[in-house]
Amino acid sequence: MKKANLLEDPVKKLFLRYLMPSISATLVTSIYILADTLMIGRGVGAIGIAALNLLLPLYSLFFGTGLLFGVGGGVLLSISKGKGDEHGAREYFTAALCMAAVAGVFYVTAGHLLFDPVTKFLGRNETMDLYVREYGRILVWGAPVFLLSSFLQAFVRNDRAPKMAMAAVITGGVTNVILDYIFIFPMNMGMAGAAVATVIGSCLTLGILITHLFSKGSSLKIALGFKWRKAGEIVVNGLSSFLLETCSGIVMFLFNRQLLAYVGDLGVVVYGIISNSALIVASINNGISQASQPILAINYGAGKKERLKETRRMGELTVCFAGMLFVGLGMFFPALVTEAFVKPADDILAMSVPAVRIYFLSFLPMGFNILFSTWFQSVLSPGKALFICLMRGLVLSSILVFILPMALGVNGIWAVMPAAEFLTLGLCLVLLKEKKNT
Repeated sequence: MKKANLLEDPVKKLFLRYLMPSISATLVTSIYILADTLMIGRGVGAIGIAALNLLLPLYSLFFGTGLLFGVGGGVLLSISKGKGDEHGAREYFTAALCMAAVAGVFYVTAGHLLFDPVTKFLGRNETMDLYVREYGRILVWGAPVFLLSSFLQAFVRNDRAPKMAMAAVITGGVTNVILDYIFIFPMNMGMAGAAVATVIGSCLTLGILITHLFSKGSSLKIALGFKWRKAGEIVVNGLSSFLLETCSGIVMFLFNRQLLAYVGDLGVVVYGIISNSALIVASINNGISQASQPILAINYGAGKKERLKETRRMGELTVCFAGMLFVGLGMFFPALVTEAFVKPADDILAMSVPAVRIYFLSFLPMGFNILFSTWFQSVLSPGKALFICLMRGLVLSSILVFILPMALGVNGIWAVMPAAEFLTLGLCLVLLKEKKNT
């Protein structure tokens, strides 16, 4: 199939061509954890979901590090191509790949040496100790696979092969779901089975993505020498994507600690259900943003401002539609969301219904915030992209998670993300106005 011309083809056609592969890739990535949650909820029980939820910050760290180097390097690669600098594009890919490989080795080593203190810090207690150990040890072994998978997804999309990225992630995701069922139910492997299934699915995704590097149409080639200056540019430009992923893990940790203090293990179970729903929505919004990113970056490099504006408008319309759809689901069918994960007892249902209705309000501004972060990242304003990610993903939520519960009790915890997302959207609009006036 003929590759798209990102500088000349109609923007609407390009955006739609990238949209479904990008959403599919990011959505199926979230299904790795979603499938574990669903199968663990049914096959292990509610405490298994709580244990998994405590470990998700580690998964976010591994996956987010891949995005740090993958998106950071991918944007710069596309901008270099837009300027006609093919050798510079290869140097960015080489530097990013070297950093990703080193990070993978570091996480495996540090993860096993510091497993006990880290998981204790995350909230491991006697009730869920065995579950955390069974899943967590295997999760740490899979760190390089998770990291390199997200890394290559970003580069393959920027190399004008979004369908290859989609095929790789879907294949791995479907394999993960099938193996989850086999390992947890017929083979009765419990938490360990869910973790093994996740690692195997990710290995398959990574293997398919690697084949692109050796394909005829690939421009992802190694350049001789490691350029420290380019490595620094990659880290600076990819930091917002890293924070977008890893800050969710930090916030998840803070939520877990607050819920344990206010309502105990039950609150962590309910939050495990809600956070997995939020993971799906965030993945779809990330997919929409990633569909626009290669178009934005290469056209920015070529100086085509009108195509930049048109691409952003397409993204805004899409995230607005998705936001209204998910808010409506939470408002009208909150019990259905809970029942998708567990067979809820009365106490779980009583807490989850108002929690879902409050928390799901955050999904309307969320898409805009993610899109605007990608916009600034793609037009080489990484400071603004980083500011947006820090505000929505760490600063506001970390402050509000301690303040709102003092006034509203447990409902204050559920209200943290809607408040943080709406406040961040206000800041985004100010930044966009400033950018327009400069």
